[in-house]
Amino acid sequence: MIALAFPLREKHRKRLKEFQRLWELRDEDILPIEERLAPTEVISPKPQKTRKQAHHKPVSYPYLPSFSFEVVTVNAKGKKIKRERRSANYQREDLGNGVNLDMVEIPGGEFMMGTEEAEIERLCKKYGRDWFKRESPQHKVTVKPFLMGKTPIIQAQWREVVNRVETIERDLNPDPSHFKGDKRPVESVSWYDAVEFCVRLSKLTEREYRLPSEAEWEYGCRGGTKTPFHFGETITTDLANYCGQDRKINETLYKGTFANEPKGKYRKETTLIDEFAHPNAFGLYDMHGNVWEWCLDPWHDNYEGAPADGRVWDENDNDYQNLFQNLKELLRYKTNACLRGGSWYYNPDDCRSSYRLNPSRDFDSYDFGFRVVSSPVAGV
Repeated sequence: MIALAFPLREKHRKRLKEFQRLWELRDEDILPIEERLAPTEVISPKPQKTRKQAHHKPVSYPYLPSFSFEVVTVNAKGKKIKRERRSANYQREDLGNGVNLDMVEIPGGEFMMGTEEAEIERLCKKYGRDWFKRESPQHKVTVKPFLMGKTPIIQAQWREVVNRVETIERDLNPDPSHFKGDKRPVESVSWYDAVEFCVRLSKLTEREYRLPSEAEWEYGCRGGTKTPFHFGETITTDLANYCGQDRKINETLYKGTFANEPKGKYRKETTLIDEFAHPNAFGLYDMHGNVWEWCLDPWHDNYEGAPADGRVWDENDNDYQNLFQNLKELLRYKTNACLRGGSWYYNPDDCRSSYRLNPSRDFDSYDFGFRVVSSPVAGV
């Protein structure tokens, strides 16, 4: 058998050049990869009379770079009972001036979204409020693979994009945050601000970015777990930034503990995105606490009629499916939106994977932030 090499196809060469840029590789570094990617045609020394086309060797694509990390699981007392080494693939987006955005590859899969009825009743009884019923009915959702920000958008990323890309529909303050720091999450941003930022980011990178759907956010947060937190049965302030002290607000006692763990710290501010060492099993950091994170969906009081495919729950002729095209219309909407994840100001009950908050889209606060998602790199 004779193997004949053919030049690398142009579309594959362009993808390889994109990875060269992401990895900051030299031309000589990717030459061996080009040679391996070049398809070969296998020819028999004695051609047979057949109508079948000659077969080419399947083309393989270079993988995204990966990073490793340690995942921990705690019991109801907050004690670490399991440690596990994991790794995840990621895409690095160069935003300019040494500022990067790391997007983690999230595998597709199924999960149960929301909270079991028995747990909802327990929480409603605990606080004498019905707001936990917004987490029902629990339902199965199938999510396609996507990329999600390794951390919430930080102030350096926000400032770089806002300064480099002119206004699309809404002016943005390049430095809106109350707690200053390049590596702190950006906060004091509304849903409108976050959506405008996503469109500017898309224009800068020539890749579509948006806020996650509620289903994508919860799937990403859980990281394959079914417990209240991706850490397990509870959390501690050694693992996340939330209020770990008891507080009484409007005659209601908000406990600084969720299960049987000891009380913890109340930092009263955001923390750096590398403050805590342990992400979830997908490699996502700060999914519990620090800042609330905006989702793209319009608010729904519960999950009755929710889609089962993980998409944005959109009842307005797909306005949410193309932010760039529909930005002006989206910025006119007045219905409430959805926040997830809890924050430095809130107690642990509100930092659970399934907890939902429904502020006005134009409301911002010292603990309102967001992270972005995008589609996987083609061919990877």
